[in-house]
Order: sequence, then C-alpha cells, then structure tokens
Amino acid sequence: MQETTSSSQTPEVINEAAKNVRGINRFLNQLDWNKIIASMINKAILILIVILLLTIIRKVLFKVIDKSFTNNNKKKDNYSENRMHTLRTLSKNAVQYTLFFIGIYSTLTLLGVPVGSLIAGAGIAGIAIGLGAQGFINDVLTGFFIIYERQLDVGDHVVIDNIEGIVNDIGLRTTRIKSFNGTMNYIPNRQILIVSNLSRGNQLVVVDIRVDPTDDIDHIMDIMTAINEKQIINITDIRSEPTLVGLVDLGSGNFAIRSTVYAISGSQFGVKTQMMTAYIEALTKAGIKLPTTPINLKI
Repeated sequence: MQETTSSSQTPEVINEAAKNVRGINRFLNQLDWNKIIASMINKAILILIVILLLTIIRKVLFKVIDKSFTNNNKKKDNYSENRMHTLRTLSKNAVQYTLFFIGIYSTLTLLGVPVGSLIAGAGIAGIAIGLGAQGFINDVLTGFFIIYERQLDVGDHVVIDNIEGIVNDIGLRTTRIKSFNGTMNYIPNRQILIVSNLSRGNQLVVVDIRVDPTDDIDHIMDIMTAINEKQIINITDIRSEPTLVGLVDLGSGNFAIRSTVYAISGSQFGVKTQMMTAYIEALTKAGIKLPTTPINLKI
C-alpha cells in the first residue's frame, strides 16, 4: 500500500520541478542580457572613476597638509615636534575618513542601493551609537583644541583638577600627567576644564628664613642683602633681582625674614635650595643662631 502511494507521488514531484524549471527559463529568456551587461560595465567604469578621483584628491590633500606643517616648522614660534605630529596625523585621518565615506556613499548610489532609506532605517541605531560615542567625541574635540591652542606641552609643570605633575603625553582622547611621587594620571580630555601651567613665564621663588625677633633684625637683613648680590651672579636661573621683603609673621609666635626672586620655570626648587643654603651658611658664620623649634600649624 505504501509503495503504491510513493509511486503515485513521484510523477507529481517531477512535473512540479519541470514546471519550476520552465518558469525560470522563461524569466531568463525575457531578460535583456546585452542591456544588463552594458549597465554593469557602465557602473563598474563609474565606480573606478570615483575611486581614481578620490585617490587623486587624497594625495593632493595629503601633500597640502604636509606642506602646511612643513612651512609652520620654519617659523620662529613653531609648535613642538610632538604637537605638530599629532595635528598632522589628525588632519590626515579626518581627510581619509571623509573620503572613505564619500566613496562608500557614491558606490552604493551607483549600484542602485537606496542609501537614504538605509540611513532613515538606521536612525534609531545611529542615535544610540551617537549617545554612546558622545564622550569619545568630546575627548577628541577637546584634545584637538588643547593641542591647537598650545595650552599644554610635553614636559610642562601643570596643575589640572588638583593633580600636579609633569605632562608626559598629550593625546586626542587622554592626557597623561606624571605626579612627583611617580604616579601616572590618565585624564580624559573632556574633564580638563581649568589648566594651571606653571611652565609658562618665570616663577616666583619665596624663601623664608626663621629668626628670633630679639636678634638684630637689621644686621640679619644686611647679611641677606649681601648674599642676594652674590647669588644673582652665581645662580644663572635667576631672572630678577632678589627682593628682601622683611620680617613676616608665620603664626604661633614664629617670625621669618622673607626674600623673593623670579627664576626660570622649572628651576624654582633648585633656586630656592641654593638661596636658602647661602643664607643659612652666612648667618651661621656670622654667629647668628637660628630657631630650630618646630612650627605649630593650626588646622
């Protein structure tokens, strides 16, 4: 019984397959193959022309960018090598990505793909991706303006959001600050709101020499004045004449004679050490006993 049913179904399957084959043949016979091949060749040629044009535009723009940065390097007030390299790379990447998207859009349009419909259909996904990439885009834009406006440079002594240290690297997304204790701080560029750059211009050095108010203050100041006259010659990093402010109150019954001077940025710690050493040596040699009791600080 089962063999009879199977035998009766076989011709029906064959007839159905033959019918489908005849339908496909009719469809293929109705096609204008000459027109299709001509259209494919035409589109292929147009796509090749678009690629060739974009390649030429890319080379021309890259040469313009290289020439612009090369000319900028010849100026006196030029950017640092690291900063120029970063800006050049950013400019080339922007050109390359723009031309890439233009090429993709042009190719899809020539192939007859409804790009507008695809973009509209991907609108929701684009919004989600845009929100997720918002922080990244802010980092890149902020990083670009930090580099372009020369707010920071590698090796600068800066304070950013209570983080003090030396600039180790300036990137398009993050800036690395190395603290004086060796800690490497990675700061997203979008969080850099206020930059205190201590490496721009001369820095003020303040030296306080504690004294006993019962001592001869005028005699101590005469000794320190003589030291100032010598140190301005001996210390090459000094950029102004030392100023003897006079007696200042440190609080809790402690007094000091304050001296100030401007020094080259980055050298203020060394200048302060040399000035203080010279003061103490001269005062000790003159027989003046300096206070050694600890200072009680009020918190």
